[in-house]
Amino acid sequence: MKTKYNRQTQIIKLAFLNIFLLTCFFGHAQLKGGHILGAMGLQSGTQTPENTLSVYVPGYFYTASSLRNADGDKSIANPDINMTITGAGASYVSDFKILGANYGASILLAFAANTIQGNSVDTHNSLAFTDMYVQPLQLGWHNKRADFVFSYQLYLPTGKFTAGASDNSGLGMFMNEFSAGTTLFFNDKKTIHFSALASYEINGKKKDTDIKTGDILSIEGGLGKTFYMMNAEKTAPKGILNAGLIYYMQYKLTNDKIPLPVIGVVEGQKDRIGGIGAEVNYFHIGCTTSAGLRWVAEVGAINRFQGNTFFLTLAHVFSLKKK
Repeated sequence: MKTKYNRQTQIIKLAFLNIFLLTCFFGHAQLKGGHILGAMGLQSGTQTPENTLSVYVPGYFYTASSLRNADGDKSIANPDINMTITGAGASYVSDFKILGANYGASILLAFAANTIQGNSVDTHNSLAFTDMYVQPLQLGWHNKRADFVFSYQLYLPTGKFTAGASDNSGLGMFMNEFSAGTTLFFNDKKTIHFSALASYEINGKKKDTDIKTGDILSIEGGLGKTFYMMNAEKTAPKGILNAGLIYYMQYKLTNDKIPLPVIGVVEGQKDRIGGIGAEVNYFHIGCTTSAGLRWVAEVGAINRFQGNTFFLTLAHVFSLKKK
């Protein structure tokens, strides 16, 4: 009797999971990747100076104003979804050279609320530990008129995840990502600049399933100007202000894949999004502390949510130079 009951329970669970997944896919749903749009902006192709350790606290807030279908039309207006991420991170840049570039590494331990898994409006989780971001390799080159960066990062599935649940704090999959970018300077003082950073994300299968999110390309950067804020005596700068326009774009390059009993493998339609906004950040030289704010209004969404992104960062930079 007990074996029969357990079998029936498993069948019921499988049926509900299939219904949920079918609803997602035939409702123009997309599975989300780990890359957080808006985390990069002005000078996204520039590595921080060598022999520094930056400790930072990010504050990410995303509000979805609509869900767009394959034609870019509103399928759901005012979905009332607000996602939040915060945590603590550290980034280190050394004077050790690899191929002429400075070696660096980063890590972020984050907490997320209302984690967006795909296009489901049923997303409700309180602030909880989410997937961990680890960047074991970051290379940075600095030239007179251009900087370049290359990095490899991965997202570890440390957040809570159960397929089909509405209270997941993580995405339940390993994610590998490669990034390359540049910042171009248009004058000798490097005060006018344009940047672009491209990131390619390769996703693994979700925990305890054969569901696989497609590969994702993200491009972020901005056009800005640097202002040096002088001290009262006008003899030296006391702070550095960066301000300008920023943008991001994201494209699903391969289809999401989900195997369903009897039906076979179902492939979701690819999604994309764009966004344009503004950034301002200030670095106080004496305190070696910075604060930055980014805002991006999304446009041109296909098969995904469209809304506004706000990203606040507070950081303190420790100098590790040998005296």
